[in-house]
Amino acid sequence: MKTKWKILIGVLVVLMIAGGVFASVKYSQKGVVTVQTGKVLKEDLASVVTASGEVKPRNYITIGAEYSGQLTDIMVKEGAHVRKGQLLARIDEAQSQADVAAQKAALSSAEADAAASEASVSAGEASVRAGEDNIAALEATVNRTKSDLGRYDRDFKRGEQLFKDGLIPRSDFEQRQAAYESQKASVAESQSRVVQARTQLAQLRAQHAQLRAQLAGSQKKIAQSQAALTRVDDILRKHNAVAPIDGLVTYLPVRVGETVQPGVQNSAASTIMTIADLSIVTAEVKVDETDIVNVKLDQPAEITVDAIPGRVFIGHVIEIGNTAILRSTGLAASTSTTSSQEAKDFKVVVAMDNPPDEIRPGLSCTAKVTTATRKNATAVPIQALTTRTKGDLLADKDKPVNPTPAVVKANKEEVQGVFVVTAGKAEFRKLQTGITGATEIEVLNGINVGDEIVTGSYQTIRSMKNGATVKIDNKPPVAKPTT
Repeated sequence: MKTKWKILIGVLVVLMIAGGVFASVKYSQKGVVTVQTGKVLKEDLASVVTASGEVKPRNYITIGAEYSGQLTDIMVKEGAHVRKGQLLARIDEAQSQADVAAQKAALSSAEADAAASEASVSAGEASVRAGEDNIAALEATVNRTKSDLGRYDRDFKRGEQLFKDGLIPRSDFEQRQAAYESQKASVAESQSRVVQARTQLAQLRAQHAQLRAQLAGSQKKIAQSQAALTRVDDILRKHNAVAPIDGLVTYLPVRVGETVQPGVQNSAASTIMTIADLSIVTAEVKVDETDIVNVKLDQPAEITVDAIPGRVFIGHVIEIGNTAILRSTGLAASTSTTSSQEAKDFKVVVAMDNPPDEIRPGLSCTAKVTTATRKNATAVPIQALTTRTKGDLLADKDKPVNPTPAVVKANKEEVQGVFVVTAGKAEFRKLQTGITGATEIEVLNGINVGDEIVTGSYQTIRSMKNGATVKIDNKPPVAKPTT
């Protein structure tokens, strides 16, 4: 045999042997899954809810126009600090000042009339008392003259009998008769004076009642003038915009000379300025509906402001909204007349513990609220966690041939867990989890610290079967050369 044939036959034998070895290796590796793994460790975990929003003062007041007119003065500028009660702006008040002056004059006139009426009433009361005293004196005189008349009557009758008996002369009898008649005239005169005095007293009382009615009318005019003065004075007061709180002027849309008017919603002409109390500065953020149940009052938070990079501000939750807000419109879901399955948010207000001086309302910000913490917790990477149905976890020999509907339903129930590598095989372990951190999730039971679990790749974990043979490859991926 020639040498070249020997060489050719030798090469063919070597190739056949190599092919057999290669096929044997490939057959032995059939069904082997390459995975990345990691160890179950003890770690400190913190569950954080991240939400975006804007900086807002806790308390701010929009000062609107309370009276229509032209702005004659603006005493502050946007960004100025103001104190409660400070005059901020003034609307033209010439007409209102004239109305106040006229009402003050009317009030003064009414008060003067009331004073004169009161003096007349006092004089009338004195006259009535004098008339009553005069009647009392006259009635006493009548009583006295009546008493004297009785005495004269008795003396007259006694003289008349004596005269008839011839015991006294006629002159004496006539003298007694004259005295009696004179006394009767005195009684009649006294009684007439009493009647006259009573008539005069009735007139005085009528005059006094009239004076009192005039006084009541004057007092009513005073009350009306005071009410009118209060009204025009209130209108005059509304020409001045006064700071209701201490704060910062954050919005000033008007200028001197412009006309403002009250009661026009969403109109620039009805807003003079906005004052914000920056003693309490908040981050008002929108939290996704899936996270809101974990947010509680007083939970700590870290706030970052886009305009102040590199700084983190500490705060705490002070308010949690109860109404869902539609993400597309920003309106409350309860106001929508149609059912919507779109994503919803909830308002959460976080107060900054020490707001910086350069903070301004309206700045965009992000709040990270720590909803739960765990010290030295058993944790696994979030990507290692997966789900399988109960039917997927059954061995082929354990699967029922003719399952009942109840069994079919039970086998479709999903179970969450991880794949634990034991003796070259991946075994699915059901887990009960706790809080979720940034990259790890707490495990309450199902595995132990130190267990080796499958952590990647995502596609491998998603499709791997329980009990699969695995090959561990934890080498870092080789970076592709850039061209």
